[in-house]
Amino acid sequence: METVHIAGGCLWGVQAFIKTLPGVISTEAGRANGTSSTLEGEYDGYAECVKTGFDPSVVSVRELMGYLFEIIDPYSVNRQGGDAGEKYRTGLYSEDAEHLKAAEAFIDERSDRDRIAVEVLPLKNYVKSASEHQDRLDRCPDDYCHIPAALMNKYK
Repeated sequence: METVHIAGGCLWGVQAFIKTLPGVISTEAGRANGTSSTLEGEYDGYAECVKTGFDPSVVSVRELMGYLFEIIDPYSVNRQGGDAGEKYRTGLYSEDAEHLKAAEAFIDERSDRDRIAVEVLPLKNYVKSASEHQDRLDRCPDDYCHIPAALMNKYK
């Protein structure tokens, strides 16, 4: 199993979507690349993300980027759907340089690459979200989600 951290706006919907993808083994709601060691108080530069464990023999980082681009507006800075703010930025974070190269290659191959606002950065730090944020849409399916319902069920 390999791991990447995927930010696509509000983590509730992103986690619910990612869990349905082929090759995904595990998901965990959290925050990536902030400046503090805790989630107490402000977000301190964190991006909401989903720690994603995947089987690279089934799904590649490039494919995961493709799935991410299905559920986000890749040109939007710090906003997805009705959610706005730095914590809703989009990106892929990893401790593995090969993952970052694959994600960057995915973006570089797009004709609109100069307009894309998706971060591809080394994972500096990660903090797991509180239990009420884990698998939130499974427990509260009527909560707000920026991802259209048709996409949420596309890979089930």
